[in-house]
Amino acid sequence: MFEKTYFFFVLKPLCSKAHLNSFVGLISPSFRNCFSSGVSEIETHSVVLALDFPILTNLYKLYNIFKSLSVHYICYTTCIRSVFMNNREIRGLAILSKGDTPLMVNEREWLVPSQSTEKKYKVQQAELWTCDCPDFQNRKQACKHILATQFFLKMKNKAELEDFSIEEEFNKQECPYCNSEKIVKNGARKTIAGLRQRFKCLDCKKRFVLESIKHCKASSKLIVLAMDLYFKGLSLRDISDTIFQFYGQKIHFDTIRRWISKFSKVMTAYTEQFKPELSGTINTDEQMIKSKGKWVYAWNSIDKSTQYLLASTLTEGHGAIEARQHFKEVKKTTRDERPHTIITDCLGAYTMAVRKEFRTRSKETTHLPLLRRRHLITNNRIENYHNQFREFDKVRRGFKSNKTSQEWLNGFKTYHNFIKKNSGLNGLTPAQKAGIELNLERNRWLSLVKKSTGTLP
Repeated sequence: MFEKTYFFFVLKPLCSKAHLNSFVGLISPSFRNCFSSGVSEIETHSVVLALDFPILTNLYKLYNIFKSLSVHYICYTTCIRSVFMNNREIRGLAILSKGDTPLMVNEREWLVPSQSTEKKYKVQQAELWTCDCPDFQNRKQACKHILATQFFLKMKNKAELEDFSIEEEFNKQECPYCNSEKIVKNGARKTIAGLRQRFKCLDCKKRFVLESIKHCKASSKLIVLAMDLYFKGLSLRDISDTIFQFYGQKIHFDTIRRWISKFSKVMTAYTEQFKPELSGTINTDEQMIKSKGKWVYAWNSIDKSTQYLLASTLTEGHGAIEARQHFKEVKKTTRDERPHTIITDCLGAYTMAVRKEFRTRSKETTHLPLLRRRHLITNNRIENYHNQFREFDKVRRGFKSNKTSQEWLNGFKTYHNFIKKNSGLNGLTPAQKAGIELNLERNRWLSLVKKSTGTLP
């Protein structure tokens, strides 16, 4: 693919030797002689430097060095044929070489600085790439800002793939106190689970047993992988087979079930302590799910603006008593902060339940049933959530008891609020939109499990 691909940069004579020398360690040995001779001639005339392709994967990390370089002409050759870039492709790479990397707004939108003014142009990717710069608006073809964004994403993805290793991801060993990888074996420690290998850090001198999640023998990466696959719709047996096919580890499906049940409870208890910032308009509806071979009712309420799921309550009936039971759970999440509007369907139980729990007669809360109002008001927010849950539920084919049904409702609520990014919220999770920022890392499941179990500060 790119084994024999090289990039040639023509640089200004005023470029300092110090900046050029910064690249010596990054150039492949076959081009280091050419590079050194180019540095010696920099004071008299422009030079051509041949850079190996992998260096471009680090362009977005080296923008401070590139700021003093002026790129005038770029071409590349492959082992098959020579290809010369057009002017806009050259200008697109020139934007990156100067350090003006695209600023990501969301997964489909970036801001690229203008090269002549302080303005930033918006680049978007939907079915087609678009930009609000005059060049694109007049020509309706890819401009230098779009090309710069595309080059940047290719280089960034290539760098991340080169840095990622499945084996290292699952078998990485580092000190939990200082994150140093200089650790050595240091005897064994007797625990409830049996003898565990003990390690010592050569940097901070502390001794420890490697366990990403306390009191759990299994790899934390496998646990959160199983949880992610489960809430995305795979069955327990399918997850067990997937782990065996890709990672060569045989794990019984009931072990996976216990993992998910245990850590779902822990994460639910941890996330319930946070109070979301809500819009005051709540959509509420109920759906039927199967438990113990019978149909029961799952009541759900979601904030209209943030799409944060406030409560998910399981009951055997669907009368006013059960509706009040659900609204009491909603009030726990909102910390008794009364919503100004509650939208429901025309089920009669809602009228009494809302009046009793939120005092609608005192005008503190307005109840809007959808009877004869469907052309003006919709309950689409909660219906969309029910569709997502139905994708998860149909693989289960029912739950064995009301207790386990409520556990899976709570687990899916955590997944919806804190893990699943929503395209309607510009790529944010509902929790982030509601002002709950936990600073979760790329592996959101692992970060949340560690925070919930107290293994992260």
